Amino acid sequence: MSKGPARRKVGIVGFGHLGRYLVQRLQDEGSQHGLELAFVWNRDVQKLQGQVPTSLQLQDLCGFPECNVDLVVEVAHPCITQDYGEAFLASADFMVGSPTALADQATETRLREAAQRGGHTLYVPRGALWGGEDIQRMDNCGTLQGLKVTMIKHPDSFRLESELRERLQAARGQRAVLYEGPVRALCPLAPNNVNTMAAACMAASSLGFDGVQGCLITDPGLPDWHVVEVEVTGPAHEHRDQAFTVTSSRRNPASPGAVTGAATFPSFWCSLLACQGHGGHVRLC
Repeated sequence: MSKGPARRKVGIVGFGHLGRYLVQRLQDEGSQHGLELAFVWNRDVQKLQGQVPTSLQLQDLCGFPECNVDLVVEVAHPCITQDYGEAFLASADFMVGSPTALADQATETRLREAAQRGGHTLYVPRGALWGGEDIQRMDNCGTLQGLKVTMIKHPDSFRLESELRERLQAARGQRAVLYEGPVRALCPLAPNNVNTMAAACMAASSLGFDGVQGCLITDPGLPDWHVVEVEVTGPAHEHRDQAFTVTSSRRNPASPGAVTGAATFPSFWCSLLACQGHGGHVRLC
């Protein structure tokens, strides 16, 4: 008797709020989509106890090739992509849930080359980015001239490093601009907060992390919302002092103090479902 088509095996790296969500969806609905949970890894393995069957707990991430997965999904920390991204792409497709890791030029180059070399796809989930495919299409056509992403959150929703943390404290509960400039310099200062900006940089590859502009704003008047504004600039009119522009504003409900907004969870699930293997290149999903 035929067993039917093989299921696509998925490994989840990270078991925070987003990792738990994806694991649960895979366990509940994976078979409906031709997917099977193959392993779950977390830095603190104790958090997996009672939540993930022992047979699916991966103790050593270096041993992931033995699980024979088709797709690895990282929802842990940028350092995972920097340390293991090449190895993942050597034997599987890889969805990088922390694309701020790609702000490191060497890491981005290594992963692009690894995808080509192994014939696997490096997937970048859009997360909270609205209009990513349109941005990418303009970029591919050579009509994208400028891109700016502004993120506005309550002070408690930020996880910042170094001088940005000091600027947040100095704001003293007032609305303030914490950063405005190229996204590349921002990513290591706010690795958990600006993955949307990093996704925009990958969609707009001609501009990249140096050309895409990012603006980070703290606003105590937004206790339960994350706002993402995207400003796209296209070519100027041939005979007038005008340029094509598109501006969008996305308001994502969020629990007070949450780093990730509510709508981002199902967005990641949809991105995972789109990771069906597209060959050795980078693809927004």
